[in-house]
Amino acid sequence: MKAAPPTIAVIGAGSWGTTFAKVVADSGAPVDRQIRIWGRREEIVAEINEQRTNSQYLPGIDLPANITASTDVGAVLTGADLVVLAVPAQSLRSQLPDWAPHLSSTAVVVSLMKGLEVGTDARMSQVIQSVLGLESERIAVISGPNLAKEIAREEPTASVVACVDHDVASWAAELCTTTYFRPYTNTDVVGVEIGGIVKNIIALAVGVCEGKQMGDNTKASVITRGLAETTRLAIALGGHAETMSGLAGLGDLVATCSSPLSRNHTAGRLLGKGLTLEEVAEEMTQTAEGIKSAQPVLDAARQRGIEMPITEALCAVLQRKISVDELGPLLLARELKHESVR
Repeated sequence: MKAAPPTIAVIGAGSWGTTFAKVVADSGAPVDRQIRIWGRREEIVAEINEQRTNSQYLPGIDLPANITASTDVGAVLTGADLVVLAVPAQSLRSQLPDWAPHLSSTAVVVSLMKGLEVGTDARMSQVIQSVLGLESERIAVISGPNLAKEIAREEPTASVVACVDHDVASWAAELCTTTYFRPYTNTDVVGVEIGGIVKNIIALAVGVCEGKQMGDNTKASVITRGLAETTRLAIALGGHAETMSGLAGLGDLVATCSSPLSRNHTAGRLLGKGLTLEEVAEEMTQTAEGIKSAQPVLDAARQRGIEMPITEALCAVLQRKISVDELGPLLLARELKHESVR
């Protein structure tokens, strides 16, 4: 197994990136280990360095002393054996070429991102592999019920680290194990990523139901059948059904569909209350990845003959083909049949 790295780079100073930097800083690492965060905005970088806080994304959270931040991506990446990517999914491909020259030849790259790329239908690990030319054994993904603010408050959370090389997954998991963050390992990268992608779409649908003041029966039905949709797509893409019953599937789905801290749930609720997509974007300070991922997910399903009625109905709302008032009857619109994930 690889030696523990003296330097870890986190690319992205939003809530999840900053929270994960705190996790690896709290992981029992030696005090001289450097955790470096790259951020675009000078004011956030300055606050992290000078006040040990990131008040815009994690108000009330004090950051460990071995975390520093910079707007210079080269300074952040140089010498880092673990590179964690936490940027909006749709911006990843355009930014990777600028980061590539600074990447160590032995670095393991970990994706915290949960999105499917518009135009290519590629998962984030596939985008990383395509642009950087890395072996799949050097790419890991982390997914699960990862509401950043709860983790930053050190509320107990379990998650999944997936890599096709189990030893690499175990190495990365050890680096982010704390008293409040417990990672499990998996080699089903496809299943773990698909679980993290589709649950955002289902959370948008559940949020719309809540905004329309539909009851718990409706929301529970959408969550359960949403898991079935997710499982069908994951299996078709090469993932494993059992992954969908674990933390990266059911666990992440429940957290994202039920918590007011979920960006996708919040965006759906605002849509259900009658706001337009433009008004939702103005209201929120962070990206709801499900809005952009919904159509690529539906495209991928259609190409493989997979039925995803909840995803299809939500896409129709997002594209203004139907109103949110028409969404409810379509959420469970599938011919009568025996209950199954298939």
